[in-house]
Amino acid sequence: MTIAEFDHLDTAQKRTLLLQCCGSAVWADKIIAILPAEDLIDLLEIAEDTWYACGKQDWLEAFAQHPKIGDLQSLKEKFNSTAQLAEDEQSSVKQASEQILKELAEGNQQYEEKFGYIFIISASGKSANDMLGSLKERMKNSPEEELKIAMEEQLKIAKLRIEKLFTT
Repeated sequence: MTIAEFDHLDTAQKRTLLLQCCGSAVWADKIIAILPAEDLIDLLEIAEDTWYACGKQDWLEAFAQHPKIGDLQSLKEKFNSTAQLAEDEQSSVKQASEQILKELAEGNQQYEEKFGYIFIISASGKSANDMLGSLKERMKNSPEEELKIAMEEQLKIAKLRIEKLFTT
């Protein structure tokens, strides 16, 4: 798809595509209100500026649209509309050992208990071991600094997904 083709979609179609990139309805609606975009760079800048203009509840809404890292069953069942994107992003988890998967599951649970939302990381290009290391390291953060990191990771995911919309 080209940017011009995207710009000519109706609002509902644009919203559906944007929500596959980031699960915040406010973010998607704010982007739609700003469109059209001149090119991919412009759209990525709009997406980023809009994300920073969102608030904590919008970020949490987006986080809730992701499967837990390593939870491939949940990925297939609950997150069908973004399953292929997330599965591609988490592809290294498929090769992870049972021990690493178990540690990821336990770490995810501890993270969620501490911070109140799932562990968000831009998984593209990272091994399961890398993600586990990041999860353990980020458990040391305060809630305020962790929210900022998770918000930045969500933005990375959204921008990667937007790029995929226009490069495939």
